[in-house]
Amino acid sequence: MVKLGRKRGKTRYDKREKDIDPDEIFIDSSNLPNFDTYQFEGRIEKSISQRTLFFLGGVFLIIFLIFIGKVWSLQVTQGNFYFTKSENNRLRNSLIFAKRGIIYDRNNIELAWNVENTDEKAFGLRKYIPLDGFAHLLGYVKYPSKDKYGFYYSDVFDGKDGVEKHYNVELSGKNGKRIVEVDALGEVQSENIIQSPKDGENLKLSIDSGLQAELYSEIKELAGRVGFTGGAAVFMNVETGEILAMTSYPEYNSQVLTDGQDKTKISKYFTDKSTPSLNRVVDGLYTPGSTVKPYIAYAALREKVIDPLQNILSTGSISLPNPYDPDHPTVFKDWKAHGYVDMRRALAVSSDVYFYEVGGGFQDQKGLGILTIDKYMSMFGFSSQVPFSSALFSGPAGIIPTPEWKAENFDGEEWRVGNTYHTSIGQYGFQISPLHLVRAVSALANGGKLVTPQIISGAQGEKVDLKLDPADLKVVREGMRDGVTKDYGVAKTLNGASYTIAAKTGTAELGQYKQFVNSWISGFFPYENPKYAFVVIMEKGPAANTTGGVYIMRQTLDWLLANRPEYLR
Repeated sequence: MVKLGRKRGKTRYDKREKDIDPDEIFIDSSNLPNFDTYQFEGRIEKSISQRTLFFLGGVFLIIFLIFIGKVWSLQVTQGNFYFTKSENNRLRNSLIFAKRGIIYDRNNIELAWNVENTDEKAFGLRKYIPLDGFAHLLGYVKYPSKDKYGFYYSDVFDGKDGVEKHYNVELSGKNGKRIVEVDALGEVQSENIIQSPKDGENLKLSIDSGLQAELYSEIKELAGRVGFTGGAAVFMNVETGEILAMTSYPEYNSQVLTDGQDKTKISKYFTDKSTPSLNRVVDGLYTPGSTVKPYIAYAALREKVIDPLQNILSTGSISLPNPYDPDHPTVFKDWKAHGYVDMRRALAVSSDVYFYEVGGGFQDQKGLGILTIDKYMSMFGFSSQVPFSSALFSGPAGIIPTPEWKAENFDGEEWRVGNTYHTSIGQYGFQISPLHLVRAVSALANGGKLVTPQIISGAQGEKVDLKLDPADLKVVREGMRDGVTKDYGVAKTLNGASYTIAAKTGTAELGQYKQFVNSWISGFFPYENPKYAFVVIMEKGPAANTTGGVYIMRQTLDWLLANRPEYLR
């Protein structure tokens, strides 16, 4: 029985309870099969939990609902909007830029024109005459501008100064439109012009570019050599008002500002103390000095203050009693002792004493007085803005010192006769522009008509008849002519055998110690039959220097004789 039981137990052990080898117990601890555990080999797979499946299903459901909602919005709610937009994307509007008008001088020389734009085919690039002296006349432009997506938010040329600004509408023309059909890849399929561009008008200016360049060159050279801070010149037809030359030194560069690339230079133009952005002909106000004496002379004759042949003695100064200090009279100096001078000679030698006396009175000599001076200076246009056919000439009004002006600017101070003296010779608070002065000189030349300046060739400026007395005007003109032809004349440098000039110089003292001067010359030619008036100013040079506006005018007359003799005849 026992033996049999053992046999039966042994049989069950063989089948079900095989002995376990110790190596089998520790097989996993040494990874004998060399499983790549980083690739998840040898790991027991586990089924995904129901929680995870529910979470993933929820995420996909939300995404599906958002997708369905967007499709609904695009196709139903905003379907019409996006349909129209897609049609517009397929048919695109394209600008056709009008060509900007060309600017010519009176001799049909191009001053501003257009060249092909190799980088941007839409519009041409603006180019300017490569000569100095034209910046303030021509100005500059700002090109049409695109945003970062390539669309034009400004589709016009924007004139920024000079003729480019004040005739911008005429020069710009009108842009056209083109319809361009493109496919889904943006490839052009067809083009159709629906509105043709209208090119801008060409302008022919009254400017003589040769004369303009010559004046600027002479002013620039003298300023650099002597030490003037600036200068300006203007020539005008005394009958029509046409401007033949109008230049201001220093200046900016029209090409640099139009191109807009040199940021350093552009910034300097507007911060430089020499003010290259200032058009000195139109916007500059300066103490005129003795250039106002012809107008004081006319006023004195017209008001019967003095006979033109009556002499006044200039010993070099006159003195007025000082009520506050009788031992120290107030002295008003002449620039030199001239002896006895009548009106013609006083104009020719520019005697200060003579004009002190006819302006403010002295001893037995009656004077005009400041109110009468103000009346006549205003009549010649010095106290108002220059009327203009173009806003190009819309500079500031001039300043004539008066008792009201002094009280306003000097804390109520009383006007004194010495103030009248200084006003009579163009000093004190007197301020005018070269454009003011060239109009006044033109009125002396053309018989008494203030003409409106013009910049377009062939234009006729409006005239204001001042009703000047011919006999009195003749005396003033003869005095200006003597200033050129007589040995004692202050403008004798302008005397020439081939032309006839009448002129009046001016030296306005500046600075606390009168260490600087503005040097002026104004006049007209030909003397017998005046056609052109001129003004030149050299700004703030050393007082000891004797070379100024007269020198510039003499160099210019020589240039005219060689290159434009018809102007002098």
